[in-house]
Amino acid sequence: MGEVQPLPSRGFFEAIKLLATDMDGTLTCQGKFTAALLNGLEQLQAAGLPTMVVTGRSAGWVNGLAHYLPIAGAMAENGGVYFPPNAAPELLVDIPELVAHRQQLRVAFSELQQRWPQLHESDDNRFRLTDWTFDLKDLSEADLEAMANVCQTLGWGFTYSTVQCHLYKRGQSKATGLLQVLQRHFAPTTSAEVITLGDSPNDESLFDPTLFPHSVGVGNVKDYWHQLNYRPAYVSQANEVDGFLELVNILTSKN
Repeated sequence: MGEVQPLPSRGFFEAIKLLATDMDGTLTCQGKFTAALLNGLEQLQAAGLPTMVVTGRSAGWVNGLAHYLPIAGAMAENGGVYFPPNAAPELLVDIPELVAHRQQLRVAFSELQQRWPQLHESDDNRFRLTDWTFDLKDLSEADLEAMANVCQTLGWGFTYSTVQCHLYKRGQSKATGLLQVLQRHFAPTTSAEVITLGDSPNDESLFDPTLFPHSVGVGNVKDYWHQLNYRPAYVSQANEVDGFLELVNILTSKN
């Protein structure tokens, strides 16, 4: 258990009705979108397989992506906000007062800065509603583990991706958000009919086999393998967007 299993070359997930994929480190190449990514998304659309972006990026950034990319919807802030196509955004976390919530997150971030004064807010933090983010740069694995413990003591959740760290309300995750979205917008599709795709610790809930039995990691997920309690069922050979395209080719193959 826990060994890396490569993607099967054929007969793969025939009953799948939705692909839910992370963005940074999964759909990107060195932090950027490529023409090949757009082609892959269009291939899935032409094959009749809807794609949902499930990212930790801010609501402000994801609002635009949901409008311009050929996708069936987009979830921001690790399960905090959902952007359905051609409809108003939906809050997925019970937060009665968003302004007060963000102020509380700011206080928690200040607590972390007292111990790690080098911390800086992420570029997209100003566009967030449900969480608070700061740059991952120059933080060791020991730092990240210590931060998680401090946040737990303060009553907050903590996770990180390839690009940033997140403070958030406990219980908020990509998995809990995705399950809500499935029920609201994709019924009768179940979690057993979804492929989840990711690359880092903030995708870990999408790798929980009791919730999403068909999970895939792009090749660079192996960089975090020993840090994950839940690991993807399969891993692509290629990294980042090339790993996504590897999956697309299998899902759209006629063989």
